[in-house]
Amino acid sequence: MASTVQHPLTVGFDLDMTLIDSRPGIAAAFRVLSAETGAPIDVDLVVSRLGPPLETELAHWFPAEDVPSVATRYREIYPDHAIAPSTALAGARDAVAAVRALGGRAIVVTAKYAAHAELHLAHLGIEPDAVIGWLWAEAKGEALREHGAQVYVGDHTGDVRGARAAGALSVGVTTGPCDAAELRTAGADVVLEDLTGFPAWLTAFEADRAA
Repeated sequence: MASTVQHPLTVGFDLDMTLIDSRPGIAAAFRVLSAETGAPIDVDLVVSRLGPPLETELAHWFPAEDVPSVATRYREIYPDHAIAPSTALAGARDAVAAVRALGGRAIVVTAKYAAHAELHLAHLGIEPDAVIGWLWAEAKGEALREHGAQVYVGDHTGDVRGARAAGALSVGVTTGPCDAAELRTAGADVVLEDLTGFPAWLTAFEADRAA
């Protein structure tokens, strides 16, 4: 029990396609961006590969010199078009609540602009203890280490890399673009179909940790 007191449970979660299905919102924002700029953006392709930073995606559709200004405009568009259509994924609220029920802290570490992540979470009634944005893949490990996270949950191989960089246990969910085989090959320690199975897994994990 002493070890649990010394090292309180902290669980990190990715946002897009881990806690929320942001595809409808991101698609809406990209449609507005396409209409404004005249760029022929394949919105279905965009939302099929969520995970990396916005600028990585924009580079597929705009010249490199235009990406910074287009990214700024996208972020201006985002609150009015992307928040309302996006939904919580199955088990998301219960997964965060399960961390709290065990006396732990739940944090969100995402590549998304933090202010937008906070808008999504507030809209959907998901209340983590902290939200850290603009971090991708191994860079997520910095925030996870800073907050002392033992577990990081995500849907992308980049999330697995972030967990490993932090020395945290990697839990993969197959609700995003990466299937179970991809997540395991990247080094995920646990793979779940979605977050509905997470509370039971976490309870067992914490019991083992406290033993």
